[in-house]
Amino acid sequence: MFRVELRSDTFTLPTAEMLDAMTTAELGDDVYGEDPTVNALERRAAQMVGKEAACFMPSGTMSNLASIMAHCPRGSQVIVGAESDIYVYQAGGASVCGGIVYHPVANRRDGTMDLEEIEAAFPDDPDDPQFALPALICLENPQNHCGGRVLPLGHLKAIRALATQRGVPVHLDGARIFNAALACGVAAPELASYADSIQFCLSKGLAAPAGSVVAGSRPFVAEVRRIRKMLGGGMRQAGVLAAAGLVALETMVGRLAEDHANAVRLAEGLADLDGVRLDPRPVEMNMVFFRPPDAAAFVARCGEMGVGVAELGRGRIRCVTHAGISAEDVDHALTVFAKALSEPASNPS
Repeated sequence: MFRVELRSDTFTLPTAEMLDAMTTAELGDDVYGEDPTVNALERRAAQMVGKEAACFMPSGTMSNLASIMAHCPRGSQVIVGAESDIYVYQAGGASVCGGIVYHPVANRRDGTMDLEEIEAAFPDDPDDPQFALPALICLENPQNHCGGRVLPLGHLKAIRALATQRGVPVHLDGARIFNAALACGVAAPELASYADSIQFCLSKGLAAPAGSVVAGSRPFVAEVRRIRKMLGGGMRQAGVLAAAGLVALETMVGRLAEDHANAVRLAEGLADLDGVRLDPRPVEMNMVFFRPPDAAAFVARCGEMGVGVAELGRGRIRCVTHAGISAEDVDHALTVFAKALSEPASNPS
């Protein structure tokens, strides 16, 4: 195991309090709606993002898929960012499982999408049977692949207005929504208010061992729950995991500022290293993107010295700070990075 793990905040480990809660959780059959710990988690999660109801899900991928399927009839389109995790990393599930067509719209460098391009996805004549009609707009906030960008409130408002005008809902992939809320200085319910539905992860920065949540209106969440069962996501005595999720919501949101500060510390240190092209935009959350001269060799050399980093496409390295990373770990990683840039890997392949 790497001494310093910067590949992702999915490598977080549950806290002692989470593990204790898991061993003492009151359990029931969640598919019957009778697991009291899951029910408590869902009530708290909905409250924390300002929605009527929520459904505990095994993963963010299933959360997004079930949400898209609940919003969109077969043969319709879902408008997504071309750099979004839904489009890039989630295996085309909406098409495979839901018969739904992806309509990708280019993301700008700051993660936003051009409203005119979204408008262009809607046919001039919606009664023309040649066209698959858009039924949903998906946003991702924060936007991972564009460099950990937090979408401006003005953009969220503009997308919401466009969707309302066109009569379609908005779904928010808010896997790290509490990081985004911290970064832009507003409460999570405000960010979620621009969307009809939202999914967020209990793992990643919140450090629960697994699980995500879909939140929205009660009828919508009821449909998501039905689709969850269809997709094989009914987990029976899921309160074992939900107990950790409850602790995560109550104890881990408030410490995310530490992760953001460590990301800034890392970026400042990287700026002093020769051969590194650092993303020129300010670090907004717990992600730092940069380019070494040879990404594959850099990853291999860092791994040899006990620091886990990974390439996120196009020669970019993404480092993610999290609950398992201290300021001292950041300083150690910077020392390793300096060595990796000056010394060749023993086996770059």
